[in-house]
Amino acid sequence: MPDFKIFEERIGYDFKDRRFLETAFTHRSYLNENRKTSAGRRSEHNERLEFLGDAVLELVVTEFLFAKYPDRAEGELTAYRAALVNTQSISDAADALGMNDFLLLSRGEARDTGRARLIILANAFEALIGAIYLDGGYKAAADFIGKQLFHKAEEVVEKRLWQDAKSKLQEIAQERVGVTPAYQMLDQSGPDHARQFVVGAFLGDEKVAIGEGRSKQEAEQAAAEKALAAKGW
Repeated sequence: MPDFKIFEERIGYDFKDRRFLETAFTHRSYLNENRKTSAGRRSEHNERLEFLGDAVLELVVTEFLFAKYPDRAEGELTAYRAALVNTQSISDAADALGMNDFLLLSRGEARDTGRARLIILANAFEALIGAIYLDGGYKAAADFIGKQLFHKAEEVVEKRLWQDAKSKLQEIAQERVGVTPAYQMLDQSGPDHARQFVVGAFLGDEKVAIGEGRSKQEAEQAAAEKALAAKGW
């Protein structure tokens, strides 16, 4: 069992009931593999806390953005919020806190280091917010969220991280070169259940970049991301 006192010191919050903290780190797979729990310990995974934490996270970030950007329209604020609380953003925050070292996972889940682990970390981060909220109230949860995420807001806005790659490429290309990007299917392969698409991103006659994906839309987004990088945008 991890030493959760170390984690409490790391985040600067002492739980009155540390069982909330333990539950926040407990993945469903761990309980499936460890059905016998010690006396007095909650045999509960973190999905309910994740559900609660997600709602608290959205409200806290909404309040912050509403106050920080009083001149921005609803649509822009919604996009900023989505960028701040998406899976990548909050899993990065979880990783920065070293949450990976405290996760209670099955042996199989513990071996996975790809996209699935990012999702597990993001879910645990939301569950941690729920745990802090139940243990210490709204202000404690809001303080934690502020320390972990609010510093990202200016970068999200300045670098247009709130836009998806295609939208960002279109806006910048129209501003700088007066051209609307176009996408062309270059290749597709694989069986029906595992198709792979290759798409080119063009500015006029110039093929700027190529992207691949499991759908045409995914390949176009990949091509747009690479085009932005190729142009230094």
